[in-house]
Amino acid sequence: MLGPPTFEAALYGCAIVAVGSALQGAVGFGLALMTAPILVLISPELVPGPLCLAATFLVALTAWRDRAGIDVRGVGWSLVGRVPGAAAGAALLSAVSIENISLIIGAAVLLAVAMSASGAKIRPTRVTLLSAGVVSGAMGTASAIGGPPMAMVYQHEDGETLRGTLAGYILVGSVVTLTALHLVGKFAVPEVIWGLALMPGAVVGFAVSAPLARYLDRGRTRAAVLATSAAAGLILLARTLL
Repeated sequence: MLGPPTFEAALYGCAIVAVGSALQGAVGFGLALMTAPILVLISPELVPGPLCLAATFLVALTAWRDRAGIDVRGVGWSLVGRVPGAAAGAALLSAVSIENISLIIGAAVLLAVAMSASGAKIRPTRVTLLSAGVVSGAMGTASAIGGPPMAMVYQHEDGETLRGTLAGYILVGSVVTLTALHLVGKFAVPEVIWGLALMPGAVVGFAVSAPLARYLDRGRTRAAVLATSAAAGLILLARTLL
């Protein structure tokens, strides 16, 4: 049972969320990747509900800031793919052990990073957007890390387009996730209170992300996407092997 946040726990949680929010606000994803494993140590109930609420607030801010770069068509096609992807992820969870799922997803992400780094071009076409939505939905449902597939599709776009489009995509997905969690009894008043307690960290991280984003926009965004995606793959593998 999730109790009310103590000052100390809220302070630690906000600090962790601030760092993850700075990363996501600058690169376009990475909040859950960086914060979820640490928040679980404070209280397992902080993931996914409270973290998802704080992340929803963060991506709403990011979507507004980078609204000029949002690829509405891309968001639409990727969300079409997200629905069957989420269903596939749920089916995987019921049929395959979490260890095997983490190994498969981690290896797939690292393979995609290696292919991209080798010079393979991935562009936001209808096929790639649908495919990225399917893979992202499956990864997000099975492992809570769903950002890399969409980021890989937009890695060659400018930073504003990358961040704005991912924020729009994640915002809609987060609302759906929170609704689903509420319907199954995993997102009620205690989780809302904790989510609100984590939001100051999201605000601080968002503020810090603005100069970081400007720095990355000077030709460094793609490298940041590849590095963050590789970190996601390695973390998934480490969860299983260590």
